[in-house]
Amino acid sequence: MNDFYYAVLLSPDDEGGYVVTCRDLPEVITQGDTIEHALSEARDALDESFALRINDNLDFPAPTQLLMGEYLISPPVETQIKALLYRAMREQKITKTELAKRLQVNEKSVRRMFEPHCKVKIQGMSKALEALGKQLVISAI
Repeated sequence: MNDFYYAVLLSPDDEGGYVVTCRDLPEVITQGDTIEHALSEARDALDESFALRINDNLDFPAPTQLLMGEYLISPPVETQIKALLYRAMREQKITKTELAKRLQVNEKSVRRMFEPHCKVKIQGMSKALEALGKQLVISAI
């Protein structure tokens, strides 16, 4: 089950466009000229929020139920996979150094997996999750 979908609220701005907020992730606040633009900006803000939380060693709150008038968004799939790996490591109290040993790679390779705008190979992330007893499963909704 993917639990990295969060509700955002688009509020009309007095000067035009929309202000976007997320009650579950208060650091997510952005704006856009149209609904489509605002939702695209919200996805980018969510991506940055995830990077911040991983970098600062913070948890991801469980998403609350979608309310009337809200939109459901998620960060890019690469970010979701990083968040899954991060969460699995936190649950098992595994450090990046320990994960590198399990994968038989240098620690720098593992650290790169969590760099915010670094593209990662899904095979490598899947292998890292497997080293933690997890399986990466992809589905479409």
